[in-house]
Amino acid sequence: MELDFDLILASSSPRRKDILHQMGVRYCAEPADINEDRIACEKPIDYVSRLASEKAICIQKLTKSVKPVLGADTIVVLGGKIFGKPKDLDGAQKTLMSLSGKLHEVITAVSITDGHNLMQGLSVSEVIFDVITLRDCKKYCDSGEPLGKAGAYAIQGKGAFFVKKIVGSYSGIVGLPIDVTYKLLQLYEVPLSWEVNNSGAV
Repeated sequence: MELDFDLILASSSPRRKDILHQMGVRYCAEPADINEDRIACEKPIDYVSRLASEKAICIQKLTKSVKPVLGADTIVVLGGKIFGKPKDLDGAQKTLMSLSGKLHEVITAVSITDGHNLMQGLSVSEVIFDVITLRDCKKYCDSGEPLGKAGAYAIQGKGAFFVKKIVGSYSGIVGLPIDVTYKLLQLYEVPLSWEVNNSGAV
């Protein structure tokens, strides 16, 4: 029986699902349950690259998929310190106030494996925040949006209120760099739909 997907996404992220849908990829999602603890002295790029690869490998082994499996991970880095997903609203507030008025990096690694080979790409973008008032920070945290987001903000949501400038890949900051992903999908000959959905056109 022919499978109705061409790729497995090793994630439950709505943002990554949306981007794959935008790219015209037929996929199914299987979230990867891995240990995301950082190894001592592990550099940020090594850390995010390892997690993306481990997610892809985990789901490929679990499903024994004959289709490629894509894993991705995103981190925010400021002065060498990694800001992942906040554990609670207090942690989100501390993260946002640390980023306030500063330039930070958003690093997203993408890995694809078919069980035989593993290919990986990396996206590094810079984001400059305006100064965030404590009042606005609390209001944003109370919205719940920062939870589950690297760096405690969603640039595609109301977190964009704080963004002064970006240099690099917007989709990479969201969580799945389209340019990097496209090149990797080509290597594995994953078909893409080039049909344009104009249902929302004005």
